[in-house]
Amino acid sequence: MKRTILILTVIIFIASFLRLYKLDQNPPSLYWDEASLGYNAFATATTGHDEHGEYLPLARFIAFGDYKPPGYIYTLVPYIKILGLTEFAVRLPSALSGIALVLLTFFLVKELFKNEQVGLIAAFVMAISPWSIQLSRAAFEAHLAALFHMLAIYLFLRARKRNWLFLVSFIMFVLSFYTFNANRILAPLFIVFLSLLFFKEVKQAWKWMVVSVVISAILLIPSVNYLQSRESRLRFQEVSIFTSLETVEKANQRIEQAGNTLLAKIIYNRRVYFARDFLMHYFDHFEGVYLFVHGDQNPRLSIQDVGELYIAELPFLIIGLFFLLIRPNKSAALIFGWLLLAPIPAATARETPHMLRTASMLPTLQIMVGFGLWQFWLFIRKKPQLLKAFGILFVSLLYFGNFYYYQHNFWIHYPQNYSGEWQYGYKQMVEQVNMQEANYDHVYVTPLYGRPYIYFLFYNRINPLDYVAIRQAERDWYGLWYVNGFGKYIFNNESEFLGRILYVEGRGAFNETQKITEVNNLAGDTVFEIGEK
Repeated sequence: MKRTILILTVIIFIASFLRLYKLDQNPPSLYWDEASLGYNAFATATTGHDEHGEYLPLARFIAFGDYKPPGYIYTLVPYIKILGLTEFAVRLPSALSGIALVLLTFFLVKELFKNEQVGLIAAFVMAISPWSIQLSRAAFEAHLAALFHMLAIYLFLRARKRNWLFLVSFIMFVLSFYTFNANRILAPLFIVFLSLLFFKEVKQAWKWMVVSVVISAILLIPSVNYLQSRESRLRFQEVSIFTSLETVEKANQRIEQAGNTLLAKIIYNRRVYFARDFLMHYFDHFEGVYLFVHGDQNPRLSIQDVGELYIAELPFLIIGLFFLLIRPNKSAALIFGWLLLAPIPAATARETPHMLRTASMLPTLQIMVGFGLWQFWLFIRKKPQLLKAFGILFVSLLYFGNFYYYQHNFWIHYPQNYSGEWQYGYKQMVEQVNMQEANYDHVYVTPLYGRPYIYFLFYNRINPLDYVAIRQAERDWYGLWYVNGFGKYIFNNESEFLGRILYVEGRGAFNETQKITEVNNLAGDTVFEIGEK
């Protein structure tokens, strides 16, 4: 037992170092959503109002008009209270979620399979996982939701012996529901799945299940109006494959070309196309290049040169998969059911594969890899000493080589190659403007890179009630908000303002006599030029 605790402590230390070291510096900047989450948490912590002046929103925060779930923002409030509005504070809940997921992986495997060795191996695989590390080092709502999701499943398992934990499990599912959009689908799916899988235990604890359902329903009441609102429907239509006009037009064209027969209307029905698209998007998340070579196509979600798993883990994933397949028990069924259900919400979206929308798939694949490594150890330990030493050394070097390659790229090349994807330059631009703006009547900032206002709010820590009182903003038909200016800051139509104006433009906007200074990204390319016209 002491040995297990010691090894687990070392694993948690490794996980903590990989997630907390220079958390505010790499990724190199807060991207829009991180700044928005941070400022809305700051606004809530200091005034009780969000950036739009709403008092303690329960169902959603309007933010950019993307209507963010409230879970991460409210979780962030105490961090902001203690640490202030900083990059480190904004990312800390996600980093701690990653560490907690490593610890939970050990306890989950121990609960399911009664095997501490596999639990330790799976926890180590999670600790150094590129998928988990990438999620941990930015303020991703999906990562916090994944923690609530995994905690809900673990507590559901524990509730088989301590029935009152069913209530706590359901509350965790509710928290995941309020933290990330995909979990609004996953939470009810998993409650049904777990209840069917452990029907006997659930039936025996029916009183606690009834209490859990009733209390969960009460907790979900604040979300009902929003989920039925126009804004919610528009958000769904924006990302869903089931609202694609292109698919409908294609189906209608095929039916017309086939003579509008009954058979054509069945074969080329738009629902058939939607089902096909759903299946294609679903299986995208199990595609080899995505999992082992390239990762998510969005550079914020992957370094673009390493998959969500290390390629060295492929043989052990296959071994672990086979090992669990030949174990027809509920524990193995839970892992497979978890793995197969997790991509369902992501499969309904237009962009796939999507690492963020499948964050709640963690740690199923890592557990399978853990079983594969454990089976390898059981095989190799019976071999002659020399062969055993060679096998262990070979696997260790292969694993370390993959890990080193990922870390080297993450710390050396990734910040330089993709600093723009993280909106690098906004903080430096705000600092330069703060140094110059006293000499000007207005400051015009180009909307070229999108949403500049949130960085002025964040880095200048502007009171949200003061901001709401002086902002010029408008909302489009889709519900998205555009801030044209507030105070002396202008983000649109600068020609309407008189007096001295300090201009913040993109590259090449000024000649040498007009330009005061410039801001470069980490690759040395100019992002902003600041000057007069």
